[in-house]
Amino acid sequence: MTNHWSTAPRGEVIRLEHHSRLLERNPLGDAATRELAAYLPPGHDLEPTRRYPVIWVLAGYTGTGGMLENQGAWSPPLSRRMDQLIAAGCPPVILALPDCFTRLGGSQYLDSSATGPYRSYLLEELVPLVDARFPTLPHRDHRGVMGKSSGGYGALCLGLEAADTFGAVACHSGDMYFEPCYGVDFPRVARAIPREEELLPWLERLERQEKREWTDLSVLNILCMAACYSPSESRPPPLALDLPFELHTCEIRPQVFARWLARDPVRMLEDPACQEALRSLHLLYVDCGLRDEFHLQFGARILARRLRELGLPHQHEEFDDGHRSLNYRYDRSLPLLARALSPAGSA
Repeated sequence: MTNHWSTAPRGEVIRLEHHSRLLERNPLGDAATRELAAYLPPGHDLEPTRRYPVIWVLAGYTGTGGMLENQGAWSPPLSRRMDQLIAAGCPPVILALPDCFTRLGGSQYLDSSATGPYRSYLLEELVPLVDARFPTLPHRDHRGVMGKSSGGYGALCLGLEAADTFGAVACHSGDMYFEPCYGVDFPRVARAIPREEELLPWLERLERQEKREWTDLSVLNILCMAACYSPSESRPPPLALDLPFELHTCEIRPQVFARWLARDPVRMLEDPACQEALRSLHLLYVDCGLRDEFHLQFGARILARRLRELGLPHQHEEFDDGHRSLNYRYDRSLPLLARALSPAGSA
């Protein structure tokens, strides 16, 4: 079968296997040897002195960077999508696709004593690795970050807190405004796991199952978020986390949930340092579907309203869709990022 994207000149996808010092002995026992996929644009080998901007693409919950290279029936892998965009006039860029997966399904691209130092891994090991290995423009003005869902959350938080590394951000359907985003799943966890001593047996049963239902992943997602946002100093691995609600009654634990809210982008934006970080960006792009199943459109609207009130440049868009199968939205964000990060666009 000939696909509509197959006529564009092809770039090159390189997969690097590397060992992370930072991920050694992580509390979940996850592998410290990881694969990083990198896309180099068509013709890069014909111009050996040319250097390119880099866009870091962060996968969503339960995803890895390598999965973005999967080809669907009507959806090309990310590399072919980028080929087509470049053929249509988008400035050429390098794409970096990291693997920050964990036993709990993800890391939110944060450092946590319950999951591991995944933000430090990205900033301190992977960014220098890509700049050393590939023909990049190794400066924040030419380095962007984007993602969808948990990847969108990670990208936005890196814009808020690591603008010295990333000069442009695109957040697709990112986790924010945590009350409706996560709160709908709190009762599901309480029904599935009646007592805290059953948390680990539940996880171990799930890991033995051949098939995981969406309700199982809803529960696992909340355990993962608790490990990322409210790691416990007293509970042992692999579930060294404090839940933000009582399992028996589902009542909110205010002190624990406050730790979650401190990591909510709509609250983080109130920090003057975060405001100045966003002001320094060459691009801040945020979008969300009108029918998002996790109600993330409301958080995006709150964020956009506050950005307007603060006079912070941004682009906010909505579209008629839900949360899943949204890779086509990259056709919107990738050219925006590429132009913002190109030498002419960021001058």
